[in-house]
Amino acid sequence: MAHSLGKYADFEGLREQAVTLRRAGLSRRQIRDRLHVDNNDLLNRLLQGEPAPEWTKRPNAKDDLRARARELRLQGWTYDQIQVELGCSKSSISLWVRDLPKPERKKRTREQASAIAKRGWEAKLQIREEKRQRTKRLATEEIGKLTARELFLLGVGLYWAEGSKDKSYDRRERVTFVNSDPGMIQVFLAWLDLLGVERDRLRYCVMIHEQADVAGAEQYWAEFVGDDGSAFNKTTLKKHNPKTTRKNTGETYRGCLVIKVLKSADLYRRIEGSWYGIVLGAAQPIGEMSD
Repeated sequence: MAHSLGKYADFEGLREQAVTLRRAGLSRRQIRDRLHVDNNDLLNRLLQGEPAPEWTKRPNAKDDLRARARELRLQGWTYDQIQVELGCSKSSISLWVRDLPKPERKKRTREQASAIAKRGWEAKLQIREEKRQRTKRLATEEIGKLTARELFLLGVGLYWAEGSKDKSYDRRERVTFVNSDPGMIQVFLAWLDLLGVERDRLRYCVMIHEQADVAGAEQYWAEFVGDDGSAFNKTTLKKHNPKTTRKNTGETYRGCLVIKVLKSADLYRRIEGSWYGIVLGAAQPIGEMSD
């Protein structure tokens, strides 16, 4: 057969063959090859009005998404809401629903706006808190197990920050440590153990506000240091001042624990001397300190 319409003596006869093949379920390519028609315009004319067989139609995976997008749009959903719901792009959504009426923008009430802002702020606070806790956790993991020297230097600094000190006008060469943080107390006791200070040389005293749970605080500190209460002196109560607003209240408030070391003049002198050594060492350039 010829390749152009002008070379066909019987167009209608050729069309009849093309239509017969189409209705038999052949594709355009198959008909073209069977009739040797390479001209697309001619092939279109031969098959005009004849639908393609079902097997040649490519299924569209987005048909369901398109239908759902149109349904949601008719319900008044925005592009952003549809995108979150269906997981498709805004450009696709716009293409699918552009012939539909734009939903009326509803004005939020003050309560709705406040609730949305609160949810956004809570999410931001959660992210900040996760970052804060991650930083703390990594810092904790970096420390690892302390060497004896590290614990010794740490204890000296800890005491010099929170312990009683000797004054030229008031000789107090005795070791007395006061703090409300159980962690600080734990480190200080570990430091005393490192120095070989026997526990029977320790005396304790609770200092707490008179309106707090005094008995509960006494029991807590006695259990914390592992004492039956025999090494505890009389609790010191702080008088209530009605003009002040106390913030250290609640179940977690247990006052301060005072730890005194008996016969500790030599220990105090060692602490003071070690502290001055730390100060002098810190004054040196880093390079000299590592030599």
